[in-house]
Amino acid sequence: MLDKELKNVTVNTQSSIRVAGKKIVYFDPLKLEENPQDADIIFITHDHYDHFSPEDILKVVNSDTAIVFPKSMEKEIAKTAIPAERQYAVRPGDQVSVCGIQTEAIAAYNVVKPFHPKWNAWVGYIICMDGIRYYYSGDSDATKEAKTVDCDVAFIPIGGTYTTNARDAAEWVNTIKPAVVVPVHYGSIVGKIQDADVFKERVSDDIQVVTKITGE
Repeated sequence: MLDKELKNVTVNTQSSIRVAGKKIVYFDPLKLEENPQDADIIFITHDHYDHFSPEDILKVVNSDTAIVFPKSMEKEIAKTAIPAERQYAVRPGDQVSVCGIQTEAIAAYNVVKPFHPKWNAWVGYIICMDGIRYYYSGDSDATKEAKTVDCDVAFIPIGGTYTTNARDAAEWVNTIKPAVVVPVHYGSIVGKIQDADVFKERVSDDIQVVTKITGE
């Protein structure tokens, strides 16, 4: 059952997320203060430093950890401590079962901005865990692919500059209509803490906004 307060979800900073459920899942681990080595699956969206941090991967990886990543990052991932048999390279549109978790790779790119070109084939992810569909968009605009996502929980960037801003992100969320949305990618490297207020004001009342980045 979906907990609309998402007590099982931690946003470490920026877009670094941990989801605790049937499996312990990390999306783009970054600036972790501890070394829990508890990851069942690590999902990497692209190779920018604030999303692919080998140092932080080492903090969560253990002997059974699997990693999912864009196929364009095979050389970078080969340098991690994760054996090849637990590496899953994906392209947009791919579907794969990882440690029993159904996963779909969703194209993540900028429509006009140059920072995340579509031809890089970078990705966000939909994972189904404990009967809940989580969508982690990665660094993306509200693309045609992103606007067709079916999910219960969405992690959406709102900081602007490299991704959607708060206003466009709210329109995106109102289109896909998750039960719960967590705004990310603001409040540190890019975007102001106040962007969360701008976002929340524009999200439909029937969608729960859970703010995990508060600046406190």
